[in-house]
Amino acid sequence: MNQGRLHFLLYGFLTLLAAGLVVTLVLPKDEAKEPASDDAIPAVLTEISKQAGTAILPIPSLPPEYVASGKVALGEKLFNDPRLSADSSVACASCHVLSDGGDDGLRVSVGVDGASGDVNAPTVFNSVFNFRQFWDGRAATLSEQVSGPLTNPSEMASNWAIAVRRVSEAPEYREDFQREYGGEISERTISDALVRFETTLVTPNAPFDRFLKGEADAIDADAKEGYRMFTDYGCISCHQGVNIGGNFFQRFGVMGDYFADRGNISKADLGRFNVTGQEEDRHLFKVPTLRNVAVTAPYFHDGSAATLDEAIAVMGRYQLGRDLTAEERHKLAAFLESLTGEYRGESLHHEPR
Repeated sequence: MNQGRLHFLLYGFLTLLAAGLVVTLVLPKDEAKEPASDDAIPAVLTEISKQAGTAILPIPSLPPEYVASGKVALGEKLFNDPRLSADSSVACASCHVLSDGGDDGLRVSVGVDGASGDVNAPTVFNSVFNFRQFWDGRAATLSEQVSGPLTNPSEMASNWAIAVRRVSEAPEYREDFQREYGGEISERTISDALVRFETTLVTPNAPFDRFLKGEADAIDADAKEGYRMFTDYGCISCHQGVNIGGNFFQRFGVMGDYFADRGNISKADLGRFNVTGQEEDRHLFKVPTLRNVAVTAPYFHDGSAATLDEAIAVMGRYQLGRDLTAEERHKLAAFLESLTGEYRGESLHHEPR
């Protein structure tokens, strides 16, 4: 094994162990539920997710037969169909643009009738690796998550009766559902098809993944130094596993009062508290993935950081208690940029809006 790579892997692992002694990890109070269908999520994904608390892991490739299945193709069609929304104007793909970073590039999303959402839309890419869905973790699985945007008045403003009726009225869907679900068009089958498609939205082959697999020159010297700082400063205590995040809750403002400094505290800022009503969950959020973070601006649940440099500075100040220098931020950004993966063989990029 390349000595430089071995050094980084051992260094990151040992730092993760050390950081765990001083950083409080807020774990979920209940177990995640199983997906609606036993075979809805490929085993290769569920198995690697079980290792998500140990180190940064490369994203696995999906079984080609799963990606090519008829149910996945049907789910993709539904994902892009605005007819599921109340006025047929908003699709899942409206807020999760797959030609971009899997988000919409807005501070908050715009739904039916121009309604504004409450939080920044997270990327849909690699969401299958998250231990919960949504910033506040109110959905335990992708299957539970599907109903959220569909019924939210600020998003698609619809309901399952409307969705089922419109899908049933379309001849092409009747043929698809006859072939894949024996003709059953229901909340269960629509949700199942969407989940199957969403599980294929993984972005392997990032430069850092290639580095982890032994390709020493996959990332440059700045990215390597950024990774060293990422582990040394303790960032890795919250951002690890295959999704480099997304596997527990953490308080926004461990080393400072972010919300008092920002001001104008809203209900959305309460985070997990809105789900549990428990005081210890105030300002608690699911740790976001850092996969593709360089192409998913703006940042945080409130979309308050417009650039990656600004987001790194905020994290340094409020989560680590460090005022990071411009050089430190540059090298950390170089590492984070190496986490940009590929979707359908093409590297993700950010489309200016």
